Amino acid sequence: MGCFECCIKCLGGVPYASLVATILCFSGVALFCGCGHVALTGTLTMLENHFSQITTDHATLTIVIQTMQYVIYGIASFFFVYGIILLAEGFYTTSAVKKELQSQFKTTVCGRCITATFVFLTYILGLAFLGIFGFSAIPVFLFYNMWTTCAAMKSPMANITDPDSICVDVRQYGIIPWNATPGKACGSTLGDICSTSEFYLSFHLYIVACAGAGATLIALIHYLMILSANWAYLRSSCNQNEYQDIKTKDDDVEEGGSKEGLNSSYS
Repeated sequence: MGCFECCIKCLGGVPYASLVATILCFSGVALFCGCGHVALTGTLTMLENHFSQITTDHATLTIVIQTMQYVIYGIASFFFVYGIILLAEGFYTTSAVKKELQSQFKTTVCGRCITATFVFLTYILGLAFLGIFGFSAIPVFLFYNMWTTCAAMKSPMANITDPDSICVDVRQYGIIPWNATPGKACGSTLGDICSTSEFYLSFHLYIVACAGAGATLIALIHYLMILSANWAYLRSSCNQNEYQDIKTKDDDVEEGGSKEGLNSSYS
């Protein structure tokens, strides 16, 4: 076998669908975890500097943000391992189906059960990341409202006579308690907050993190379709092999009966 034929054979065994889903999953998780972690840190810094200057007022929020950052570490580690496992399962299933068609070996019940287990786990993870995707859109909405308010104040067509009457109160979102000081920003103070690097960076990082969550959700849906198709292929191959075994046994029985009939006629 030449080098070219060997390369073609190796490339033929690559599960391209699983490979694309793995790349998309890794990219989405990296964007979600990396950007989300930095955005949470910037949000906490902005709240401490402008909306809640007393530490005890946002102590609970600090704990929640730190917990979410630890959860982000866990999500990144888990999906790194899970993506590699699903890619390996794709390599196994692709080679198994090809060898099954070539009648080199038969799939086992354990292999089909493993594939079915991955289908179930991926379905659960898809539902979980659907919730994460929706949750990640909340800070994008809050920052967008704040950004549009600042843009309206700076617009020359706004014709605002009293800029101090335009305020953003983050206490109404439940982020900090109602007794937090000052809890809101108005007028020029609000414009200064929108001009800070923490606001600008956190706003755009939340958008990228939301997009990363969406990409991860698409990758999980892609995985689910691949695993379902692989399980169906393995199941149909198993049924076909069972049918062929039964047919072979029937043919052997009929051939044995015909030979006995011929022997009895000669005797």
